Amino acid sequence: MKRLGSMILTMAVATALTAGASFAGQAPARKLIAPVRGEAPVEITAPDTKVIGSEVVTVIRVKNTAKAPIAGFKVEENWFKGDNPIGGDSYRHPRPFQVGEVIEITLKTPRSRVVGARNQYQFSHANGAIKPTAVKKLDLPKPPTE
Repeated sequence: MKRLGSMILTMAVATALTAGASFAGQAPARKLIAPVRGEAPVEITAPDTKVIGSEVVTVIRVKNTAKAPIAGFKVEENWFKGDNPIGGDSYRHPRPFQVGEVIEITLKTPRSRVVGARNQYQFSHANGAIKPTAVKKLDLPKPPTE
């Protein structure tokens, strides 16, 4: 009976040491930051709209200049013929839009629907409105080199 008890104790100590070593190599957990509530300021470049094949492609760069992340950041492109809306494309950022982060948004609309039409952009987020400010240029961050 003494052997069984010491064997169980040995296995428990070995398991605890192994678990401690595996947790030691992990990075510390990220701190959660509350997202912006109400109006959130962003900087945007002028939309670059081009016809590529059978689609009208619009590219916009956006930088978060708010003091906190923006949750549920969304951009909608709406096309109009005269006063009649004819639809468009939308983009929703898949994670909170971090402070100082620059993203490139690509919106695509079939060319046949927008011939002779004008477009308009609407920015929003989960907790309020977006206040866009036009800037001449925003550089995308360089990918990390290894």
